Amino acid sequence: MREEATLDYPSESKRTESKAGVMTKAELVDEVARVVQLTKKQAETIVNIVFDSIVESLRAGQKIELRGFGSFRLRSRKSRTGRNPKTGEKVEVPSKKIPYFKPGKELKELINKTVGEGGGQKTGTE
Repeated sequence: MREEATLDYPSESKRTESKAGVMTKAELVDEVARVVQLTKKQAETIVNIVFDSIVESLRAGQKIELRGFGSFRLRSRKSRTGRNPKTGEKVEVPSKKIPYFKPGKELKELINKTVGEGGGQKTGTE
């Protein structure tokens, strides 16, 4: 059975305590730099390239599929009539495209895997 690579490091508990469960871009850069043993500047460049590539692909109308992680795509919202919450006045809201992330099966399984499960799937005999 293949063991899944996880990033369960002591620094994770410190991070979640200090930021109430939110990982910032700076913390992601720090984690990449630490795991791959790069400088923070090199890690920041890598993270920025990944984010910029995702944005540019979405702008070009492409779907991004990262096997085992998930996919990014655009959804179109039609124009509609909304209301200004302060005045109650009707306003026209133009159509727009919204980025959407759909998690992959493996990501869902990794997130929902409980501590102590060996292979990640129960057989019903446990």
